Amino acid sequence: MVGPVEQLLGAVGELTILTGRATRELFRRPFETKLTIAQLELGGVDSWSITVLTAVFTGMVMASQFAIGLEPFGASIYTGKLVALGIVRELGPVLTALLVGGRVGSGFTAELGSMAVTEQIDAIRALGADPVRKLVLPRVLAMSIAIPLLTIMADIIGCAGGVLITVAEVKVTLRFAVDQMLETIWIVDLMHGLFKSLFFGYIMAIIGCWNGMRTHGGTEGVGKATTQTVVYISVTILVADFLLTRLLLTIYG
Repeated sequence: MVGPVEQLLGAVGELTILTGRATRELFRRPFETKLTIAQLELGGVDSWSITVLTAVFTGMVMASQFAIGLEPFGASIYTGKLVALGIVRELGPVLTALLVGGRVGSGFTAELGSMAVTEQIDAIRALGADPVRKLVLPRVLAMSIAIPLLTIMADIIGCAGGVLITVAEVKVTLRFAVDQMLETIWIVDLMHGLFKSLFFGYIMAIIGCWNGMRTHGGTEGVGKATTQTVVYISVTILVADFLLTRLLLTIYG
């Protein structure tokens, strides 16, 4: 019987091999431009609404909590600084990746899993095409582009929500709150979040495709694989966030 450690190592090995094959196909002509744009629209453009809703309420909640927590120390006027730094460095990329990853990654698994159980992937191979090139690469490339762009949107909207609550709760002027945020955020902070979001986009796409292509057991197997993908993506993103944060803090501080 295969234990959990062996299963984890096997999954890491399969994901590494799939990543290598997708990377190799990336440098081969012609590029799958139409397929990539289609996945960019489905996975990125269609996810803007959930990104905006998540970001604005996250910024508002953070501002409310910090305003109350800092008030006994007479430091509530610095609420905007903490909100901006927290969103840009951590909550913007992480929450965007978790929510979009659950939506998009499970969709990838359901789509490719349905193709796997109906032998459509085998048919692609029989026709002489590479399923990794046609199915995996466009999705990985699209999400690696979409998540950083959605993260920028989340940063802006989240900070805007934080400004509104800061002005209302702390009773500072709009100009003061905005200036505080702009003075706090440096290009290093922005790149800190965007660098992580690039990896998050890759993680959700590669796990969604990998789990979909290995699906078996008919429609029941597709449902099980879809649920597994949401869990795999969420856990992997949180672990990767810690590791990448430690790495970036070691390099840039």
